[in-house]
Amino acid sequence: MSVTLLSSPLQGFTDFRFRNAFHHYFGGIDTFYAPYIRLNGKLVIKSSYKRDLQPENNTSLHLIPQVMTNDADEFLFVVKYIQELGYKELNWNLGCPYPMVTKQGMGSGLICNPAKIDHILDRAHSENDVVVSMKMRMGYETSEEILDVFPILAKYPIKNIAIHARTGKQLYKGGVDLDAFERCMAHTEQKLYYNGDITSVAKFREMQARFPSIDHWMIGRGLIADPFLPSMIKNDTTTYPEDRWKIFAEFHETIYREYDASLSGPTPIRMKMLGFWEYFSQSFSNPHKTYKKIKKAGNAKNYEAAVNEILKNE
Repeated sequence: MSVTLLSSPLQGFTDFRFRNAFHHYFGGIDTFYAPYIRLNGKLVIKSSYKRDLQPENNTSLHLIPQVMTNDADEFLFVVKYIQELGYKELNWNLGCPYPMVTKQGMGSGLICNPAKIDHILDRAHSENDVVVSMKMRMGYETSEEILDVFPILAKYPIKNIAIHARTGKQLYKGGVDLDAFERCMAHTEQKLYYNGDITSVAKFREMQARFPSIDHWMIGRGLIADPFLPSMIKNDTTTYPEDRWKIFAEFHETIYREYDASLSGPTPIRMKMLGFWEYFSQSFSNPHKTYKKIKKAGNAKNYEAAVNEILKNE
């Protein structure tokens, strides 16, 4: 069975600068999902969302926009906006686990409200021809919450349901619940994608053996921690390229320069790269020491010296 790999969106990380550099240097991802658009009650698209979705900023890859909302008017407003840009599909985020989102009844905090999900999907499909896909958790409190949503989703031509095999309450703690994912497979005939803890080729092979009928796999944090992972999965190998660190160095230089040019002042770029190195460091021989070096670099000169030293040691 051929494998389709998708990049799960991570707010603050997987914007167009990262996506383009990733696609150029590593490849392996068939479809990227853009970080969610969130309107906060105002029917206005923020300029950062606009930049991220502009077709000219996404010429070399396949991108699907995403929305996070619990309001039908907001949903349809975003549909109209992305259609004007030429996009035909909108992914609806019912997966975000963070309390600032879930307490407002959005993300995974909306899964326990099938009636509201039904209302929004009904309006989306009766008032528009957009293709809707879903990104979900098992629920917020329990992994059974999603089971009450499947009969609602079955009423609509949902393209696919990507399920992160945790509850929202878990955030990213504890392991994924593979038994609960298997239960989902038994409760719906709609197309399911698997998401959650694909962090190595070995881990992917385990998941694939457990769920042989799943052919679409979504990678989130694992893709940032090890950018070679998708292409290695595609090539069914655990061997890194001989010039692994040279490729990574060029990729890092590209995103560093692009973010540095787009952010104002030394603090934003430092915080941006520090966020990336929380993940990048996991692929290095001493993750704790690697991240500590980056954290101690208080200015651009020291940061660049730290990166050079880290890569030289590898």
